Amino acid sequence: MTTDTQTLHKGKVEAVRGPVVDVLFDTEEDLPAIYEILQTSTHDGQEVVLEVVEHQPVNIARCISLTPTYGLKRHMLVERTQRPLVIPRAKLALGRVVNVLGEPIDKKGPILAKELFPVRKAGEEQSVSLEEKMKGEFEVIETGMKMIDLLFPLVKNSKTGILGGAALGKSLLTLEIIHNIVRKQEWLCVFTGAGERVREGNELYFEFVRSGILPKSILIYGQMDESPGARFEVVATGVAFAESLQAEGHSIIFLIDNVFRFAQAGSELSALLGRIPSETGYQPTLTSEIGEFHERIRSRHGASITSIEAVYVPADDLTDPAVVCIFSHLDSIFVLSRARVQKGMYPAIDPLMSSSAFLTPRVVGKRHFDIAQESIRLFQKYEELQRMAAIIGVEELSKNDRIIFHRARKLDNFLTQPFFTAEVYTNRKGQYVPLDQTLDGCERIISGRVDSIPDEDFYMKGALTFGPGGEKKE
Repeated sequence: MTTDTQTLHKGKVEAVRGPVVDVLFDTEEDLPAIYEILQTSTHDGQEVVLEVVEHQPVNIARCISLTPTYGLKRHMLVERTQRPLVIPRAKLALGRVVNVLGEPIDKKGPILAKELFPVRKAGEEQSVSLEEKMKGEFEVIETGMKMIDLLFPLVKNSKTGILGGAALGKSLLTLEIIHNIVRKQEWLCVFTGAGERVREGNELYFEFVRSGILPKSILIYGQMDESPGARFEVVATGVAFAESLQAEGHSIIFLIDNVFRFAQAGSELSALLGRIPSETGYQPTLTSEIGEFHERIRSRHGASITSIEAVYVPADDLTDPAVVCIFSHLDSIFVLSRARVQKGMYPAIDPLMSSSAFLTPRVVGKRHFDIAQESIRLFQKYEELQRMAAIIGVEELSKNDRIIFHRARKLDNFLTQPFFTAEVYTNRKGQYVPLDQTLDGCERIISGRVDSIPDEDFYMKGALTFGPGGEKKE
């Protein structure tokens, strides 16, 4: 070993409970610090990396394993490294896939770094609150996705959550946002897969390669088949990579899929560490763990980190304590609707359940704000009329209600959009729609200038291609 990682003392494995390992040291002075990394190996020579999380009597360091513990025996020697978990300089990791330890797993060779940076840092800087953000200038990020740009504008240095149950398209929507922003905005991307399926991680990598954005991205994986320690700590590793790029003056789009799996891994570890769960069954440290992660996503050094977080909603229950804890930190929330997925309305964002703190005249301008508010009013009325129409039929509605019903349905169809990242599934060419074309199309639908066009002609299209009289534009 090199001098900077030379171990001063050794301990012995006292107990192994899955990913939780107790290490016994001879004296209290030998005990490693909290979050120090320890190293040992299994009987067949596989390296095991441990992170200290608690001190127990008598001279026991309780650790969580960041690697598999199969084959780890009692009384095996454990070495101290005298350092916390560290990663290489993020610039050197661009275009690579790494694990929770910052080590490459893409079989492209090692990352040769002279300097290593700690994953956990003292919080000497305070996070920027929404109130402070509202005092400054805003930079709206155009995503090219009509539903998002119109109703839930993405703002630089904000936190956005994509909430939804299983199979509602959280990962695909996240991937489409990455595709559009990184290609159009020339930002750097840090993607963190926390508890992700191995298949999804593999598909994501090849999608990054296909779309040409891998050289501007770092992928950090703590996948579903790994230990809860890896799934939990991979979030801190991802943030550390984003902070490393931010310190060099780059604006970062930071994506995590998904935050609920991070909280779930924390719950598994908490139970194995013997902590008494809270009344709701989650770990007692849930709020502090989620808060500590989000407090590190902030603007500093003249650069920003803009986060987009996929959040799995168990059983589609938005009142789940972990979900409520997560979205209390978010500035914008996209709630995915199972009913919209069943109708084939993509992106499946529910316009009435979702919200954005930045849909104000000061941020988006008066024209945009007025069109968005009128769209929301139209959707609210549409929801009422749909229930009535289901009972008595559309033709039995009053003339004025029928006009509102069909305009709202046109607008709903217009806000659907084929994704670039879903072309292989849908056989539809992806569409990027600039904000001015989105506003123009919505304005014409709301004002009734395209009332003569059938509702279905607006479904899964890009910009509005009908002239003032309803004729098809070339």
